[in-house]
Amino acid sequence: MNRNPRHLLDPLPSPGRRRLFATAAAVTGSLATWPTLTLAGAAGPHGNRLVVVILRGGLDGLGAAPAIGDADFAAARGPLAQYAAPPLRIDATFALHPSLSELHAMVGQGEAAIVHAVGLPYRERSHFDAQQVLESGGTRPYELSTGWLGRALVASGSKGLALNTTVPLVLRGRADVDTWAPSVLPDPSADLVARLERMYAGDPALATALERARQLRADTPAAMQDAAPTMAGSGPRAGAFVALSRRAAEFLAQPNGPQAAVLEVGGWDTHANQAAPNGPLAAGLRQLDLGLAALRAGLASGGAWDRTVVVLISEFGREVAVNGTLGTDHGSGGVAFVAGGAVRGGRAIADWPGLAKGQRHEGRDLRITTDLRSVLKGVLGDHMQIASRSLEAEVFPDSAKVRPLQLLRG
Repeated sequence: MNRNPRHLLDPLPSPGRRRLFATAAAVTGSLATWPTLTLAGAAGPHGNRLVVVILRGGLDGLGAAPAIGDADFAAARGPLAQYAAPPLRIDATFALHPSLSELHAMVGQGEAAIVHAVGLPYRERSHFDAQQVLESGGTRPYELSTGWLGRALVASGSKGLALNTTVPLVLRGRADVDTWAPSVLPDPSADLVARLERMYAGDPALATALERARQLRADTPAAMQDAAPTMAGSGPRAGAFVALSRRAAEFLAQPNGPQAAVLEVGGWDTHANQAAPNGPLAAGLRQLDLGLAALRAGLASGGAWDRTVVVLISEFGREVAVNGTLGTDHGSGGVAFVAGGAVRGGRAIADWPGLAKGQRHEGRDLRITTDLRSVLKGVLGDHMQIASRSLEAEVFPDSAKVRPLQLLRG
């Protein structure tokens, strides 16, 4: 268990203090976990909950949510239009990949929706620049150094949690964001903990960090120790998402738990063998689907699902046509998923641009017709009760022309 309340340690005035904190982090990382979590600024026992899942690597929106009703779909996608099982139909135009059966069931129950042909103001194809825009909420890479969710939590006075070893950019800007990640470190000895307590007694920041971890002491399940970093981001692979989702649900369902949590899943950069029945896309979507089911089950058993929204977003989509290695290259427009008991689901939302070559962005990509900020503004405004003026001036600066989508139950 890694507990890293970074805000307590900024600024670090000297290399010596940095080395001391490295020792504290190693110790507190194996001390802390969830059962008695109490967070200042939490939403309260009946507050709404928001989960943001960042799909790092560029999810192929046409693979995850095929537009099977588009007359040009089969010709445009070629071998990528072939699935091991029939796609799971949503309406006359859209379906879900057959690996997304749990998400499809949520759509059928009115608890999930897809938003297609969605994307960022950024139109280039760099993972890292696009992820910076995705998380910062700006229009250009590196124009903002904090994250849209971090600024939103400031506006709402709410608490955030990252299921990661570090605070991702999307949550930065909030002073009291916490992190949780599985640890493979052994438990520290009682003698070592006692010596650290004496060492940190004169340093309020380090003493507080150690005490916060001690308050969360418990054993971490072995299943939580398989998270690993991936390229194009620091999130775990899809195989670890199920375990992280269960833990996120445990945090969020607590009466005084955080109001927002961020999870990351890598592995979506599908340049090769994308259509293989057990290839990277199908396998990743299968694990993502199981993780969403685990998140739903945990929040429902804790009584929080009905007041939860889950948003799944990626930095860009993929090119429409297959490449030479039976995969897809970096593109523009993609898909976002919105799920939760608070969502008015059962539908696909799209101003559909079409897949004929002349209808594509630069003749290559699914054209973006819905700004992703419309999705996020709709959720933050209606679900997190953030005023329009804050959304337009602080959370997503200069976004007055981007109107929020109505995604929640009335």
